[in-house]
Amino acid sequence: MSEPLVLGIESSCDETGVGIVRGTELLAHAVASSVEEHVRFGGVVPEVASRAHLEAMVPTLEQAYAQAGVGPQDVDAIAVTCGPGLTGALLVGVAAAKALALAHDKPLYGLNHLVSHVAVDQLEHGRFDRRVGALLVSGGHTEILLVDDLATDVTMLGSTIDDAAGEAFDKVARLLGLPYPGGPHIDRAAREGDGTAIAFPRGLTRGRDMERHRYDFSFSGLKSAVARHVQREQLAGRDLVVPDVAASFQDAVVDVLTAKTVEACRAEGVDTLVVGGGVAANGRLRELVEQRASAAGIEVRVPRPGLCTDNGAMVAALGAEVVRRGLPPSSLDLPVDSSMPVTQVVAA
Repeated sequence: MSEPLVLGIESSCDETGVGIVRGTELLAHAVASSVEEHVRFGGVVPEVASRAHLEAMVPTLEQAYAQAGVGPQDVDAIAVTCGPGLTGALLVGVAAAKALALAHDKPLYGLNHLVSHVAVDQLEHGRFDRRVGALLVSGGHTEILLVDDLATDVTMLGSTIDDAAGEAFDKVARLLGLPYPGGPHIDRAAREGDGTAIAFPRGLTRGRDMERHRYDFSFSGLKSAVARHVQREQLAGRDLVVPDVAASFQDAVVDVLTAKTVEACRAEGVDTLVVGGGVAANGRLRELVEQRASAAGIEVRVPRPGLCTDNGAMVAALGAEVVRRGLPPSSLDLPVDSSMPVTQVVAA
């Protein structure tokens, strides 16, 4: 039996992504980002994102078809992110997927955005032949997952109880006068700084917090500590050493992310860790997770940066796995679910 040819559509936030995959082979990867439209607001505006998806959907589909050398009638199935994400943005992608499925009589699969971030690694490093752990870090999500079966069995081990890691990067970048999105700018500034210059707190890493939130994260206190430091420096009339603040903040985030994730993998007997999401492009995170995982005998798999951020290829990758397993498709009256739990891989 030949591998399924699957079209994937992603529109959960500010990227309109379309990917086409045959099994674990990536044939097309087209993305239209509306990030520049959000810069002046310092964050994603849901209505602006939704309108951008409406404008970009058809051109991005056409670009993907051209890259793959196929037409809509050639695909075996259509996969689309139906949650979690911004409701209005999700609706655009789901509506497009329904139209294509109905017009070309193709099965439709509503898929989980978070699990798709794990599935995309199979396009680079091949299929998982055993259970894996996953650390997902982005502007909207920070989770540790246990993946016993990519299509049917995913467990949440820990998540953020307030800000996501990427959200914290954006807020701290604003405090330091750096542009939005903050992650890449803090990463660059930190390369010139000293990560030990300022002793910023590590959230949920002591005492009872570790009992109740062993694998959970909290970055709001860290963000407040940075704000207090900036304010103290200003009141004292001292110049803010942005590289040192950026490096110390970044080290505080990355320290907790990697320590808790590696501990979770060891406790669950997992020897393979997948890292995904936009913050996975952070140089310090990649460096420290490789170092700590290697010391624990854990293999780290990280997709290239272009596949870490939201994209249609990741949705197509999960869709191809679901189709290959023979799971039933979703209904054509598929709803969106802005808070879709990670345990639900495919929507009914």
